[in-house]
Formats: sequence, C-alpha cells, structure tokens
Amino acid sequence: MENTKIAKKLVNVMAECSHIAKNGLNSYHQYKYATAEDVLLKVNSALTKNKIASIVIPEIASMVDVTNLKGNTEHLVTVNVQIKLIDSESGECVDLFGIGSGQDAGDKAVMKAQTAAIKYAYMMSLCIATGDDPEADSKTDENSVDGNRASKAVNSVKEISTLKKSVAICANCGKEIKSDRVVQFSMAKYNKPLCMDCQKQITKIA
Repeated sequence: MENTKIAKKLVNVMAECSHIAKNGLNSYHQYKYATAEDVLLKVNSALTKNKIASIVIPEIASMVDVTNLKGNTEHLVTVNVQIKLIDSESGECVDLFGIGSGQDAGDKAVMKAQTAAIKYAYMMSLCIATGDDPEADSKTDENSVDGNRASKAVNSVKEISTLKKSVAICANCGKEIKSDRVVQFSMAKYNKPLCMDCQKQITKIA
C-alpha cells in the first residue's frame, strides 16, 4: 500500500502534537492564543523525532492596500502554502496545504500571512487542539444574553435612581409635590401634576 510508512509516522506525530497550550496574549482584544512559535517548535520536534523532513512552498495569492480604522493605508496580503512532508527513510511524501492573511503598514505583511498559513496548515492537518473553538455558539450566545440582561439591569437601576431623584412640580403654582399619590391622582384626573391646593381650587370652580 502506498505511503504506509509515512502514514504510521504521522500518526505518531499527531499523537505527540495533540494539544498545544495557549501561551500568547493579544493585549488589545484580551484573548489568549497558541503562538506560531509554540506550534512550530512542537511540530518540528515531533517530525524530526520520526525522521520526517518538511519543506514549505509559499505563494502570494493576493496583495492589496486597505485603509485601517485610523485612516492609515496598510498592505493586506494572502499567502497559500504547500508543506511537503518527506519520510527520510522510505522517501514517501505527503502534502499539507494552508492559507493565511497578514496586514501591516510596513514590509511584514507577507511574513505575517506566511506564518499564519504555515501555523494553521499544521494545526488543521495534524488535528492540533488548543482548548477552544471559535464557533462555540452556545457560550457566545450565553455570554451575549447574560450581557444583555446585565445591561438591562443596570439601565433599570439608573432609571429608578433618576425617578427617585426627580421632583414633581405643580403645573399651576409651581410648588413641589412631595406625595406620589397626589401626583398619580392628579395625572389620572387632570392629565398634569397638581398639588392638593390647586386640585381643591379646580374642584370649587367646577
């Protein structure tokens, strides 16, 4: 059977690279991630241990200028990579493929894109887990719902606080109405806040 030797070795590589810790931290968005350095170190160690060589063949798929949120122009590059794994003992080979994009104002866009492409080509092909899932909808939705509930609760507290701080003023004489019941009664009967004295005067006139 073709490629049986390298397949057995790749099983060992996958077992040795089954999980990589997220040691990187994006300080801007505050999330952790598995760095390209950690991925390459672990994969390279497993490949060399099993006597498998790797050759990366990159190709620029696209390169365009874009405007970032600050209004500055940056280069956005997309790179396709082919990683050829060669068994040094049998000569058998297997190809891995990846795609990555990188954006930078200087000359690092290509390097960023290439690094991302290589990183994810290994991670997807070797089924490397990092302990998270970008499509974990249940947790995302739960956080979203909880966030909305918390936001509504805060707004409700603010509204109650504002109502408590507000003072009802008689529409006729301008005096402060300290009784909520008086305000509610006058609003229901006269469609405006009136103090007891003004309500009595209206009743006498009527």
